[in-house]
Amino acid sequence: MEKWDLYDLHRNKIEKQITRGDEMTSDEFHLVVHVCIFNSKGEMLIQQRQPFKQGWPNLWDITCGGSAVAGDTSQQAASRELFEELGIHYNFEKIRPQFTINFERGFDDYYLIEYDIDLNELTLQTEEVQAAKWASKDEILSLIERNKFIPYYESIVAFLFEGRHHYGSIRL
Repeated sequence: MEKWDLYDLHRNKIEKQITRGDEMTSDEFHLVVHVCIFNSKGEMLIQQRQPFKQGWPNLWDITCGGSAVAGDTSQQAASRELFEELGIHYNFEKIRPQFTINFERGFDDYYLIEYDIDLNELTLQTEEVQAAKWASKDEILSLIERNKFIPYYESIVAFLFEGRHHYGSIRL
């Protein structure tokens, strides 16, 4: 059973853990990480969820993501998720997430990295991932429009592509 550390409203870790699926109180939150890998052509590595995966079966998604488990920092969770789902080793120790989006029950940390990898070198996690491919922003937006991609806001997808080379919200 997957255990999660819990955080307060200000993202301070509290001295409480729960098992995934357990109820949280209204003032308890958990950490989720997302990794978006872009190649030197500006395409994002996306993955297709397994048909038996609970929540958005068969839909395409960004490179990888998942909940931080108890004891994980955001960086450790990003590294673990990327390796578990796609077999990619990447050291996140010296980087911060590009941005965080608060959601009702927690914090979504987004890491945007450029990394050219051959699709044939991927090791797909059979419990979660059925396929992976490189996709342009327009292709992802088309998949969203056709209900074949997790329904992210189109503006978030655009920001992932536009913001991948720098931190912050101001063009430099």
